[in-house]
Amino acid sequence: MSNPPPEANNAAVINIPTHTRRRSFRFQNLPGAKPIPLALSISVGLIVCFAIPKPSQVTTQAWRLFAIFLTTIAGLILGPLPVGAWAFVCLTISVVTKTLPFKSAFAAFTNEVIWLIVASFFFSRGFVKSGLGDRMAMYFVRWLGKSTLGLAYGLAICEAIISPAMPSTTARAGGIFLPIINSLAIAGESRPKDGSARRLGAFLVQSQFQSSSSSSALFLTAAAQNMLCIKLADSLGVKIKDPWITWFKGSCLPASVSLMLTPLIIYKIFPPETKHTPDAPILAQTKLDQMGPVKRDEWIMLGTMLVTVALWISGENLGISSVVAAMLGLSILLILGVLTWDDCLSEKSAWDTLAWFGVLIGMATQLTDLGVVPWMSTCVANFLKSLSVGWHLALLLLQAVYFFIHYLFAGQTAHVGALYSAFLSMHLTAKVPRTLSALTLAYNTNLFGALTHYSSGQAAVYYGAGYVRLPDVFKLGIIMAMINIMIWGLIGTPWWKILGLY
Repeated sequence: MSNPPPEANNAAVINIPTHTRRRSFRFQNLPGAKPIPLALSISVGLIVCFAIPKPSQVTTQAWRLFAIFLTTIAGLILGPLPVGAWAFVCLTISVVTKTLPFKSAFAAFTNEVIWLIVASFFFSRGFVKSGLGDRMAMYFVRWLGKSTLGLAYGLAICEAIISPAMPSTTARAGGIFLPIINSLAIAGESRPKDGSARRLGAFLVQSQFQSSSSSSALFLTAAAQNMLCIKLADSLGVKIKDPWITWFKGSCLPASVSLMLTPLIIYKIFPPETKHTPDAPILAQTKLDQMGPVKRDEWIMLGTMLVTVALWISGENLGISSVVAAMLGLSILLILGVLTWDDCLSEKSAWDTLAWFGVLIGMATQLTDLGVVPWMSTCVANFLKSLSVGWHLALLLLQAVYFFIHYLFAGQTAHVGALYSAFLSMHLTAKVPRTLSALTLAYNTNLFGALTHYSSGQAAVYYGAGYVRLPDVFKLGIIMAMINIMIWGLIGTPWWKILGLY
């Protein structure tokens, strides 16, 4: 028998079904918004607006804004667009549907706290650009870095010291401490994403990551979300006298204890393979020698930092608000050339934060003014009252819910913008002391920043370094969360009683 003619083979090739090509189409290859997260986010608002009956105590305008707000939050979690872009789209929807007039929709962009946060990003850039942050960290490594545990303590203490003048935990992580940790790990033959990560790098990353929660909670100006919490509390009538001092008085003892215990606990439950690092002080000294004497920009940065912190502490008595103090500090850095305006323009995180913070604060404020937040607070308070619980147990239950619901949020500031006002109102309705309610929620906001790899900006920075496996992030996150809750509960409660917060 002869073989089939070539034409037959060609025909077979031509007749191959083409439906497999259709299956290769992927939604995520389309430009713009991701279709599935977009559909889910919009569905949340549509269901609330049209499928769920409006409570009689809430106006139609307020309920529509609540639906748009939930769509905004769903989008922040699911990510159909970058955070700033999604916030702008939702703000546009609120104006187009005449849910909010233009003036009310953009009113929050004059909020002092937002501009304080923006200024803090620029301040942080100057801290990194001048080299002052690197120099301070290297001094601590030289003094405390002979053992792996001492190295962890040196880095943690250094962050706590510079935190009030660098109000961005993410900037501290990405701009100062992760580069140092990476250098130390590589010098110790520990590299990311291979079997050597546990030798040194994984421990240092986890120790610094978990310690950053205490550093951020220690000072009012140590993290952007702290200042946002105080502003939202003020909008609900909880006015804290001398906020910088009051915050520090309440946090100094529990945060310091937590800060001192965290590296040791991580050392025990997530031990490094390398216990001693005799070369670390040598490496730090070498780096300091390469840096040379303290330069002009570093002296200016140090002086500006001290002046700004002094104004943050005593500014209220002088009639100088926190944002004005930050503006003065930034102006000094610009005039003396430590920063240029191009540096400020290239700080994308600052402008992105301005956009989506403004939207979230604006919506949260309007929800309060239109009665949605008070209505929700009353419902929860009535539920707690039906359980016949006192304010102590109500405080415990509300704080626990506020903490663990953070698994649904990518970032601390988004969580604050979405839920802080509502939960504070619930506390007040449940007769929890006002200042205690505002401060404990704010402290809590810092503690859940190390819960997951997406729970905060610094979480993404440290996890992205590649030293720690994802299961370890979640395991250590929940363990340290429970330990921190116990520390703040057992030590903070009697301390706040002594201070007269309740």
